[in-house]
Amino acid sequence: MCGSTQVIRCSCVQRGSFTPYASLWLGMVCPAHLPPFLCSDLAIDVPGHGKVVVDIGYGGTFYAFLSAEQLGLDVCSSKTRDLVSAASAVTEAVKKQFKLHHPESEDLAFLYGTILTDGKDAFSEEPTTNICVFADEQVDRSPTGSGVTARIALQYHKGLIQLNQTRTFRSSTTGSLFTGKAVKATKFGDYNAVVVEVSGEAFYTGTATFTVEEEDPLKFGFLFK
Repeated sequence: MCGSTQVIRCSCVQRGSFTPYASLWLGMVCPAHLPPFLCSDLAIDVPGHGKVVVDIGYGGTFYAFLSAEQLGLDVCSSKTRDLVSAASAVTEAVKKQFKLHHPESEDLAFLYGTILTDGKDAFSEEPTTNICVFADEQVDRSPTGSGVTARIALQYHKGLIQLNQTRTFRSSTTGSLFTGKAVKATKFGDYNAVVVEVSGEAFYTGTATFTVEEEDPLKFGFLFK
């Protein structure tokens, strides 16, 4: 078994990754995300559900967090469609009732989605389950790397976990697992922040080959005017 360290630019975060590998197996990718920041215990009125209390965390993008129980649901046993509908209602309510701010770029000051949890935020060796509903009611098949980052930051902020305490997060849709831990307290502008390390497994599902022929008049691409 050997390993390599590299920096990977992903959709919402820059990640420093350590990747152990053997042959073509790829696993235990451990990114140290950019420092997250948050707002906790916000009262939001959600149509059809009444008043709920949410936390807003940032781990590369903003999410609203709350237990599914507040919406009369169980993140482990309720139908995915019901969880998606409730989470989407929370997302829309937060967008209307709370203005987000990003200290570095206002282009990032938007709510990407809502993560419903089992409410088990205090440190435990047992996995805690969540479902991430983002963008246009899309559901992540994993516990969500940026979401785990933000959730760890929230738990650390509330004193529910300490530095280097590893928690396991389970996706309610597929059962896939990530682990996460806060590794260093820091500052992000005027915000208190924490650097979070998230680990998970990924597996090859296919390969693709792209061919460029010299005679192709569009081989360098094209632009619409």
